[in-house]
Amino acid sequence: MAFSLDINRLSFQRLLLCVFAALSQHISGSKAHPDHVARSPQATSAASPLVDFQVYEPVLTPAGSTNQYGCVYTQLLMDHVFGFSYGMPFVGDYSPPPCSFNRVTMNFTVTSRGRQFDRLGLMYLGDIEVFRTSTAEPTANGIIWTYVKEMDQYDSLWKTKQKIIFDLGNLIDRTYTGSFNTTLTATFFTVPESRATADTILPISSRQSSSNMPSAFSVPSQNASVSYTFPRNIQRAVVSLSACGQASEEFWYTNTFSSLTDTFESTAGTLYGYSPFREVQLLIDGQLAGVSWPFPIIFTGGIVPGLWRPIVGIDAFDLREHEIDITPWLPILCDGSAHTFEIRVAGLDDNGGDHATLTKTVGSYWVVSGKIFIFLDESKSVTTGTPPDVTAPSPQIQISSSITMDTAGDNETLTYNTVVSRYLSISSTISTSHGSRPVSWNQSLIYTNNNAFINSGLTQSTTQNTSGIEAASQSGYATIYSYPLFVDSTFESFPSGAFSINASISRGLDLNVLGTSVFPSGVQSFNVTSPALMPLPGRPQPQTITLPSSLPKFNGALLSTTQTGSAAYLSAGNASYSFGTTEQDFDFKGAELRSDGPTFELYTRHVKAVNSTVTEDEQNLIGRSFEIPTGQPGLMKGAAGLDGLSVRAMLGRGPGRLKAGLVGGGPS
Repeated sequence: MAFSLDINRLSFQRLLLCVFAALSQHISGSKAHPDHVARSPQATSAASPLVDFQVYEPVLTPAGSTNQYGCVYTQLLMDHVFGFSYGMPFVGDYSPPPCSFNRVTMNFTVTSRGRQFDRLGLMYLGDIEVFRTSTAEPTANGIIWTYVKEMDQYDSLWKTKQKIIFDLGNLIDRTYTGSFNTTLTATFFTVPESRATADTILPISSRQSSSNMPSAFSVPSQNASVSYTFPRNIQRAVVSLSACGQASEEFWYTNTFSSLTDTFESTAGTLYGYSPFREVQLLIDGQLAGVSWPFPIIFTGGIVPGLWRPIVGIDAFDLREHEIDITPWLPILCDGSAHTFEIRVAGLDDNGGDHATLTKTVGSYWVVSGKIFIFLDESKSVTTGTPPDVTAPSPQIQISSSITMDTAGDNETLTYNTVVSRYLSISSTISTSHGSRPVSWNQSLIYTNNNAFINSGLTQSTTQNTSGIEAASQSGYATIYSYPLFVDSTFESFPSGAFSINASISRGLDLNVLGTSVFPSGVQSFNVTSPALMPLPGRPQPQTITLPSSLPKFNGALLSTTQTGSAAYLSAGNASYSFGTTEQDFDFKGAELRSDGPTFELYTRHVKAVNSTVTEDEQNLIGRSFEIPTGQPGLMKGAAGLDGLSVRAMLGRGPGRLKAGLVGGGPS
């Protein structure tokens, strides 16, 4: 039978005793591989790889080699094995296809077998990062996943020869044996009504492609800044920021105030500091031009690995970038002089009481890069106007904390609360060949976080929510978003040396994108009316479909998804196991921007997995349901062991040998 995870901590501890007893007998009486998997008779055949997947809106690619609008051309970009690959990215050459196109989709397929941590992967065209992903953790029987991504935002790059650099740092040794076997293809085609894309894209990166190396910055150890002299005929410009924490910053949302990091020194160890708040900042010539309050990405080894098999965390296979419209800065950017762009990551520095300010540094480390998307005016035009009026007061910050002690005078509990709000407005008047017009960029953001440690720091509960409204007046672009997060985790060690982690999560993403965004909002796929291939996440083969031609042309997308789950990680001797239940609901709508404009249900999915087996899966595309095979869950799955890592480090609670960080900061 499958273990039920709807259990309280007391019953969970009793369950652990039974499991450890069984594990001890197994270890003493057998020389099985550490990744031994216990399966029920109904479980998938041992020879079958686990099909991992991210739940997201369909990305459609025309079927066949031609359609009514021209050729459909698929090109191999990479076929490569990332074994011991730290400091050794894939490097290849790209040439444009032999036919015209205005749309590009990219297919990334990966297989792996053995034992390995999750790894971060970054793809570049030259010095420009175009795709940030992470890997699933393999099993002894192997895994496979496919992710299909819209790539037409880089049309100006695809139309010229490029150097492809794909950095997926991995380590192989006697314990961690899993290589990542990757295939990357791009399909080029034409749709009758394509959206405007940037004429030029400039990187905010370390620009290392000439040395065949990746170009992301590692912050705070590197100064993430570049300087450019811009074309003088720009009519619109947008910056995108890509940033995620690694090593001691991977679980930044669980960090505490720097004054409290020694609260549980004798039990849970030193905690990570700089508060649970992070702000990614864009500065132009030293002035704040916009911010991104990061989405809390949880990679497939995060919290408890059993949460993310086979359903990976929200955006884990495609880390979302943040757009900041810098059109109000064009009157000074187009003056013919050099201008500096810098990316910083800030936390909070507290005074040991109820006051905090933004820091200029954080822990180690953040992988960051950016891009400047430039939309040109007529070639002889010169953009002028008024200097930007920048309204960017310091954020409003409220913090509080309390500690209780046990009868022996040792710290037993710690609670701390953080509330941050920020408003930013930048406006100017620009003059182009189309005349003079006012332009502006506005952001209004609210962040709340409550963290509570009990049991002398061995149990932590995190409740967080980030919400924002952002708008660019000149393009009609606006976005409204929120991402709530709840994580509860407990670790416990036993006299035998065995230990356990028990965790539950509830998280979500609500994202409305309206108007002219630089990145595809997802509705572009629904302009493909010819027979198209629709990937079915969780299944190895796509479905051929034809969309109805009566669909309206959408200019807005409404995405809402939630994930809930509970899981456990068990380690005894040389064996490690993880089991869990995860459930996700996903809803994607298209919108017409009119005062009475309706929304259209385009895609929904409800999926549930228990102990690495999908037990419920319901998908609906514009009223059409898809039958997805499901199965009965097995008992437990082997998991990558800690191999000397502290449990505190795995949960992000304090020092210990972290898993190797293989992008930017190098291996630990």
